[in-house]
Amino acid sequence: MSKLNIVIPQGTDYSKTFSLLDANGATYDTSGYAVSAKMKRHYASANSITFSTALSNGQVILSLTRVQTSNVEHGRYVYDIELTDTSNNVTREYEGIATITPETTT
Repeated sequence: MSKLNIVIPQGTDYSKTFSLLDANGATYDTSGYAVSAKMKRHYASANSITFSTALSNGQVILSLTRVQTSNVEHGRYVYDIELTDTSNNVTREYEGIATITPETTT
């Protein structure tokens, strides 16, 4: 698992690519895997924001539309990215702080 903090500008289309690497630095074979990613205000929060995700060639792409980022209150959130393999085992690949920066131009 890797820790990486991200910054998401409020009111923008957001996209970030994450590489999935093994201990030797080689890209994972993610054939047949599923990916999910969410962001919450706090770990115990009942409400969450679900990222759109794409998984291809050992990379995960997270994205949010400008409508989604406009509707998120600025501040600090926690997020994680989890993979589910073909045996239904779940691993957390990335986690960190997602900072939503306030929008000035509307």
